[in-house]
Amino acid sequence: MGNSFHGIIAFALLAGMLALGGILRRHIPILQKTLIPASILGGLIGFVLLSLGWIPGYTPSDFNSLTFHFFTLSFMSLCLTGSSKDKSLSGGSIAKGGMWLSLIWTSSLGLQVLIGYGMIVLYDQVTGSQVGPMLGALITHGFTQGPGQALTYGTIWEQEYGITNAAQVGLIYASLGFLAAFVVGVPAAQRIIRKGMNLNKKSSIDQTFLQGFYQKETGHTTTREVSHSANMDSFGWHLGLLGVAYGITYVWLNFMQGVVAGKAPWGLSLEVLFSHNMFFVHGMIVCVLMRMVIDKMGWAHFVDDETMKRITGASVDFMVVGTIMSIAFAVLYSLLVPILLVSAAVTIATFILCWYCGKLSGKLGPERAITSFGCCTGSTGTGLLLLRLVDADFSTSVGKELAFFNLAIVLINLPVLYIVTPIAPSLSPNTYLLVFAATTFIPLALMPLLMLKKKSSSVGFAKSNVVVGE
Repeated sequence: MGNSFHGIIAFALLAGMLALGGILRRHIPILQKTLIPASILGGLIGFVLLSLGWIPGYTPSDFNSLTFHFFTLSFMSLCLTGSSKDKSLSGGSIAKGGMWLSLIWTSSLGLQVLIGYGMIVLYDQVTGSQVGPMLGALITHGFTQGPGQALTYGTIWEQEYGITNAAQVGLIYASLGFLAAFVVGVPAAQRIIRKGMNLNKKSSIDQTFLQGFYQKETGHTTTREVSHSANMDSFGWHLGLLGVAYGITYVWLNFMQGVVAGKAPWGLSLEVLFSHNMFFVHGMIVCVLMRMVIDKMGWAHFVDDETMKRITGASVDFMVVGTIMSIAFAVLYSLLVPILLVSAAVTIATFILCWYCGKLSGKLGPERAITSFGCCTGSTGTGLLLLRLVDADFSTSVGKELAFFNLAIVLINLPVLYIVTPIAPSLSPNTYLLVFAATTFIPLALMPLLMLKKKSSSVGFAKSNVVVGE
């Protein structure tokens, strides 16, 4: 049985680092002031311990798989979550709100490629280095897409096209994206809360908020048991639903791999689209379809949305810890300067894009702006973490808009993500940059169409910012 413990202990290390991060946040005032989440703290501690070799028998690569699966679970569970019942916390149509998030994300996807590619071209010319612009462009898959996709595309580029260290650089960008989200996003969230710009007033910066733990007399439970304990535990039932979704997705992918084996229309290998690296996309679709069936059949009372939210939140926490612990120090050290230059430039540009586009989206503009920034600097999970600061219990419609967003960005960006990106290193620079220039500016041109019915709300939000700044 001894051989079976390696993966379990890897998960135990993730959980232990998360708990240690929570304890540090609970007792160190400077960490409370900066609102650094336990997942970031735990991940950084784990990264240092692994880099120093103080965790015998484990290397950063041992945490890649866990990171990928928690990333997948984080929004598979979100897609099984129902809509908020509190209409006062709704920003209107979930589809329209989701489209705002989707257009911002899509524009960021292209903008980050242009900046990253251009920065490395300039860096190589000035320093005489040969880093290669594709390692700069890879930032969009670490920032805007997150660790799962950064690892996926980085691995493809490295194995199929010889882009050295692409997988590790992708993970480094993903980790730096998480840090950027909180270095920039947390102060922005604090300002939103202090100025009362957020709709959900349950989010306030009190002692509980700062320490990250409820006091004995203030702790509370929001979940609802849907199964009798004599039959099965309610939490186990919800994990079972996700297990069913995981199983369906796995069987589907295995079936389709046999169907598309060896097929490559227009030079595109369909096997890439149905590989296990793309599990998160197919799993998300399966969960959306499952939720539609559950609602249509009148079975919604058998799914507690708050329990699903807890699973989503826990998956996000473990994913962040695992991503940071997956970084190989040697690769980070050798490419530190160009990586930091690209990351800094992209962070600034992304925040400006998300903040000003979010402002235009209506009464949930602040929530969408901060959530978009999180999504565009890490993953949907990072967006959820920042949203959780200004919408403590996910009561506004933005959380549900993210479920729509997850589907919309796949459909909108299908050609870019699943045709262009896997074969990107084989394209000419002009073709590659033209595609991502269009990805940047077409969504910006479409935003006025969404503003037509939101003009009054947008003006109200803009005015509230003017008053706040005075």
